[in-house]
This record gives sequence, C-alpha cells and structure tokens, in this order.
Amino acid sequence: MFSLRQQSSFEQSIRKSRFRAIATSIGDENDAKARLSALGDVGANHNCWAWRIGQTYRFNDDGEPSGTGGKPILQAIDGQSFDNVLVVVTRWFGGVLLGTGGLVRAYGGTASACLRAADRIEVLPMVAVTASIGFSDLALVKARLVSIAGVCVVSENFNDLGAVLSLALPDREADQAAILISDSTNGRVQLDFGPERRAKPAGGVGR
Repeated sequence: MFSLRQQSSFEQSIRKSRFRAIATSIGDENDAKARLSALGDVGANHNCWAWRIGQTYRFNDDGEPSGTGGKPILQAIDGQSFDNVLVVVTRWFGGVLLGTGGLVRAYGGTASACLRAADRIEVLPMVAVTASIGFSDLALVKARLVSIAGVCVVSENFNDLGAVLSLALPDREADQAAILISDSTNGRVQLDFGPERRAKPAGGVGR
C-alpha cells in the first residue's frame, strides 16, 4: 500500500471542460472533511471526490450523474493501491456534454494521472507485539530487534523478572522475527501478537 509524501495536482481539458485533480494524504475521517472544504472550488460546476482509510471509504458525485464522478475516483485510488488518501476532481463545464461513459473516463482518468505523478511512500502493514524478556536476555533481544527493518519500540516497562516491551512490527517481518528471537534465547522469550495475528510463542510460525 502507498500514501502521499506531499500534495499532488494534475489538470487537463477534455472537450472544452477543465478537470483538475488534487490528491492529499489524510489521517482520519474528520481530517478528510476538513480538507474537502479547502480543496474544492465553490465557483466550479462540480467538485467530485473520494477517499479511503483502511477498510473505510466515501465518495461523492456532487451533482454529476450517479456513479460517474466519485466512484471512478475511488477506483483510481484503489487501482494504484493508495491508502489514507483523498482525491478531489473539480470540473469547470465547457458547454459540451460528455455522457456517462465520458464522465467516468474523465474523472477516473484525471484522478489516475494525478496519483501516478504523485510522490508516494510505501505504507507497511504493522502488527502489535509484546515481548516479555528476562534480564539475562534483554540486551541480546534488543540487539536482534534493532536488526529487523521497521521495528519500533513503543514502550518498555520493567518488573522483578525483566522487562516487557511493546513493539510495532512490520507484518511481513513478524514470522522471521519470532524465529530469530526464539533461536537467540533458546525459546525463553515469548512473543504475544496483537489481534491481527493469533497469540503465539516465539518460534511459532502459524498465521
């Protein structure tokens, strides 16, 4: 999946109508609503839009025939594997009717061109992991974790036996990390995966 490093725009004329797409990253639904009002042009004929945040999405035709504006924009977002992204395509009508097929191609094509030209960043699916580590293994496990790309230590809490680390771990690295930690500690360290994966001891490779 990808998101945007910075806002991107693209403009083209299709049969005398001017179409402008603006794509931007968003954090949540409230963020999307706030940015919508800023990215649209109240003087234009239509401001069609779509956004996706994980499994949640919204789109709007803003007065164009149903299914000809917002939906093809969403399909452009999904077709290029974007997430946490809002795209607004504004149309200034030029006097020539495009028909439903022409509108779908115009809105979807303008959004697609905007996203293709955008500066994108890869978004890695992450899983939450808790590692309970005895004092004798703590330094070794930390060193092994540092060697795994994308691992983030969210918190570290000490107790009488050692420490409990809360980690954010790229999903694609999770199985290898479990094996690495288990092999390094002869199976003494337990990894408890979050709801995205079933809880399992280090060394378990089930999904």
